Amino acid sequence: MKKVLAIAVLATVISAPSLAGDAAAGKAKAAVCAACHGADGTAMIPTYPNLKGQNEQYLVSALKAYKNKQRTGGMAAVMQPQASMLSDTDIENVAAYYASLK
Repeated sequence: MKKVLAIAVLATVISAPSLAGDAAAGKAKAAVCAACHGADGTAMIPTYPNLKGQNEQYLVSALKAYKNKQRTGGMAAVMQPQASMLSDTDIENVAAYYASLK
């Protein structure tokens, strides 16, 4: 029984999604984001969200929703094409970068 439990726990840990994006790679990929969200993640335009210090998991979820055209309204017409150019790894890296800013 202990072996079954240990295997189940190990399988859960291995299959659990990790948000261990590479912030340095994300910084390079986020250069295009600076036009609207600011070089330091503080938006230049009051109606655009600040990304600086934002929750990493939220950013991953939001970018994937834009990429998959599940998030509509607001600035979706701008964000969907931007997100579509990002791989899942890019999304995790960009999210890690903005989450790391304090």
